[in-house]
Amino acid sequence: METLLQHRSIRKFTDKAIAEEDLDLILRAAAQASNTGNMQWYSIIVTTNPALKHALCAQAHFNQNMVEQAPVLLTFCADLQRFTQWCELNNAKPEYNNFLSFYTATIDAAIAAQNACVAAEKLGLGICYLGTTNYNAQQIIDILELPALVVPVTTVVLGYAAEEAPLTGRLPQRAVVHREHYQPFSDAEIRELYAEREKESQQFVVDNAVENLAQVFTKKRYAGANNRTFTQKLLDVIAKQGF
Repeated sequence: METLLQHRSIRKFTDKAIAEEDLDLILRAAAQASNTGNMQWYSIIVTTNPALKHALCAQAHFNQNMVEQAPVLLTFCADLQRFTQWCELNNAKPEYNNFLSFYTATIDAAIAAQNACVAAEKLGLGICYLGTTNYNAQQIIDILELPALVVPVTTVVLGYAAEEAPLTGRLPQRAVVHREHYQPFSDAEIRELYAEREKESQQFVVDNAVENLAQVFTKKRYAGANNRTFTQKLLDVIAKQGF
């Protein structure tokens, strides 16, 4: 519980290598994660080669230094290729080139990723998820040579922390937990739920030159035009990969 409740995103890493037995344990934890039908519709690409990390950093992950700093990069992929091939070898007709199968595989990949992250943190390592995987999936496919029916879902940087990252605040539990059925909030309740986050983020708002925290998200970090552009890019990639 302490490991879960003390999670921090780490973006600066030392050059200390991860012991192979620790990395193996992390990957075993990932593979033991819950998944649909015990089919394990995911694959994990482990990247330690500096040249490959540099290519991924420059072409896919917006030149975020942590991609090259961290000794290990884990790319979790929705993977229907392996299972499809196995079915075909056994005179079983696979029909998994559809959105439902892709969606299911992304859930399996995400659960495996979280298992890996919890295991890594328990071993004293730092982690950070990279949302850029969804923005530049095609570049990752090209660099990692992913075949048809394989699409990157998320990437995790993994290593020993070179910073004391703060514990990031979260919304009150009542904001995300509903008992028995969904319970809509009044405007006053919404303001109360986000009040602490807004208070903690005043400098963030100033730095982004907007009126409030909500505008940081809608105008700067996740603006509508960008969302539409990257949505179309991802849909194109999914179709190109055979789904």
